[in-house]
This record gives sequence, structure tokens and C-alpha cells, in this order.
Amino acid sequence: MTRSHRSFAATAAACILGAILAFCSGVTLARQIHSERSLYRNILVTEEGSMRCLQFSVRKDQRNQSCVNLRHPKRMVFTYTRMMMASLLLQPDPHRILIVGLGGGTLPTALQEMYPDSQIVVVEIDPAVDEVARRYFHFRPTGNTRVVIQDARVFGKRLVRELSQHPGKEKKFDLILLDAFNGDYIPEHLMTREYLEETRGLMSDDGVLAANTFSISRLYDHESATYEAVFGPFLNLKSGVSANRIILASRAQLPGVVILKNRARKLNKRLKPYAVDLTEYVNRLSRRRDWDSLAKILTDQYAPANLLNAD
Repeated sequence: MTRSHRSFAATAAACILGAILAFCSGVTLARQIHSERSLYRNILVTEEGSMRCLQFSVRKDQRNQSCVNLRHPKRMVFTYTRMMMASLLLQPDPHRILIVGLGGGTLPTALQEMYPDSQIVVVEIDPAVDEVARRYFHFRPTGNTRVVIQDARVFGKRLVRELSQHPGKEKKFDLILLDAFNGDYIPEHLMTREYLEETRGLMSDDGVLAANTFSISRLYDHESATYEAVFGPFLNLKSGVSANRIILASRAQLPGVVILKNRARKLNKRLKPYAVDLTEYVNRLSRRRDWDSLAKILTDQYAPANLLNAD
């Protein structure tokens, strides 16, 4: 067999093996429809059947950050986005909303449809993500939605300073959603006590915060201890099918189960187009402290990178 024949045979065998593995695992190769290297990450948009997905990669593997079902664009594809809407159980009528991290625009799109009179501010560090969300994921900000291209930490610090100089309740937020991922995990400067204290300063008296995190993270104990140090008791919402964990914190007293169930029933009709059922979350909301109470709090000096790189 000649070298060219051997090369052809090896290539053919690899293709056949790849097809077999894909078939056996139920996975088909998605078609790449957009690719770019932004200042912060590699951005990919893939399409497979009716599913279009946004992927980020920095150093490790590529992961879907956001997906849309082109046949049913309102339906929330990911478990974590549906879980983030549980924040409405604590704050069912937000007038000012802050969303940190745009992704494909799933959360701001749903919230501006549900609350057309509310003011929504989306903070996204990467202008390329904003462009991709508009071009490929049907993100269409209304007149009440503003996208700020800025690091969320810088945005928070500047607004805290502005509020201290010109106090005004109308500038604070009733609902804050933290959903910033860089391709690996949450940026470390958006996990510290200092950042959460700054963010708490942006919340109205009955303001609610929801943070998208992972239940299997090596930082679980440290994240939990940090949120408790800033907000006191909070609610944990974990998925039964994924590793997602949503932290729900409030500046006001956390509502009881009866109130949560009543709010879920009232909100579910409005959430049906997004495939969200809040009643299933009520019984899964936990107030139990399931982390090491001695875990060290994350600070600007003691950041997640110190932990992840430790032997």
C-alpha cells in the first residue's frame, strides 16, 4: 500500500469511527455559522437543526453559553435561565433591573417582554457579544433597555459613588441578575466580598439578587460563605439534572413558603411561553447551610484563582 493509500485509509477509518461514536452518543456535528476572536475570548455560534448556540472559550474546552430554539424562540433552552426566573418569586414586580452578563440575551429579552415599563440595564464587558446577540439570537433592546459595554466591577463602583454623591432611590435596582461567565467560570473579581458589598449598595430596600453559580464548584463553600457574609441568610436553588445552582438573596426578609407558592401561581401564566414553571422550584428552595461554615471568605486579596491553582 502506498503512502497516499495509507493516508486515505486512515482518514476514512477516522471518519467512520467518528460517525459511529457520534451516532452511538446521539451527538451530531453542529454547523459553525460564526467565529471570531474578541478582545476577551473566542466566540463561536453553531447551529444544529433548530438549535443555535453561543460558545465561549478562553483556555479550556468550549461550552454553550446560550442557546435558542429557532422554532420556539421564546422557550428557555437552558435549565439555569429558567431557574434564574425564580428570582421573581422574591421580587414579582421589579421596576428597575440590572443584568450582569449578556450572553445571547435570553434573560433581558424575556424580562423586557414581561415588564415592558421597567427600566433594564445590561452590563456586558465584550462588545462582540452584544453584536452576536443582536445578529444571531434575536436580542432587540426596547426603549427601556440599555446595554452598557463595561466591566461590571467598574460599572458598580462608579454607580455606588454616584449614588453617594446624589442619593436617589430611583437609581437603585429592584432586581439584579449576576450571570457573567468568561468561558471557564465567573470572573474572580465578580465573586469577592468587596464586589458583592458594592452590588448590595445598588439594591433598593426590597431589592433581590440572583447569582448563577455551580453546585459542583471547588469554590462552593467559599462562595456560600461570602454571600452569607454580605447578605445574611439566602435561598439555594439547585437543579436535579444539571450542576447549576442559583443563589437568591434579598435586602428584605425572605418570604415564607405560602407567599412563594401564591406568587408562583400568579406568575406561571405569564411565564408559560418561556417554558418556566415556578411551582416546581418552590419546594426545592433551601435555606439549609450545606457548606463549611469555616470556609474562608473570598476577597480581592484572596481570589478564586488562588484556590484553583493550589495543590
